[in-house]
Amino acid sequence: MAEKRGQIKAGGTIVEGTAGNTGIGLAHICRAKGYKCVIYMPNTQSPSKMETLRLLGAEVHPVPVVPFDNPENFNHQARRHAESLENAYWTNQFDNLDNRQAHIEYLKTVNPNFKSYITEPPGSCLYSYVKTKGKSLEREGGSFTEGIGQGRVTNNVAQDIELADDAFLIPDSETIVMLYRLIDEEGIFVGGTAALNVIGAVKAAELAPKGSNVVTILADSAHKYANKIFSKKFLKEKNLYDALPEHLKKYASLE
Repeated sequence: MAEKRGQIKAGGTIVEGTAGNTGIGLAHICRAKGYKCVIYMPNTQSPSKMETLRLLGAEVHPVPVVPFDNPENFNHQARRHAESLENAYWTNQFDNLDNRQAHIEYLKTVNPNFKSYITEPPGSCLYSYVKTKGKSLEREGGSFTEGIGQGRVTNNVAQDIELADDAFLIPDSETIVMLYRLIDEEGIFVGGTAALNVIGAVKAAELAPKGSNVVTILADSAHKYANKIFSKKFLKEKNLYDALPEHLKKYASLE
């Protein structure tokens, strides 16, 4: 859409603030189209993501984690960087309404009986926002998961939040167990967000009529997060190691 509107031309620069995966997708596109790619991301994200971005040719700026209302938040730094350049476009994934057209709106249109659920980790305000029908943005705690758990209602979400039928708040202790179970029982090697979504899908299935179809998205493999989620030291620091059943602890094989 930005190209069609003439907001970026050949040889330009794409800039984004991201926890990593959106940036990786953009870096692929930039290589294919000949754009430069500049990524601002929280310095707490996995080193593997940063290495992947650099291998794809992106210029990466890891910055300290601060709240969105702080001008040094990674999103604001990305915006300012784009504004400082000629022929540059800030993709603004969280508030760019081009980013929402193919999601929940379409599904509800095709089938009005479709139920949609938001599954969130500790530290997200979306759980309380959905539960209170927009009256509360209360949030508490934090999570080892990356790229989810928003502390604000973005423009993309605000447009369609009323289409969410319910929300689930999943503690990290359940997410890490599901992540390890998926490896052990299904041979599925996914990250924390995917494991959290599987828990949400199970909860949705428990609420659905017999014979219903339940669909979720496994957003990413575990390889970008392996140095954290399979590290016994990291899990102990996050008080998650003891949440694992004994037969699953063998997968925490990194120190």
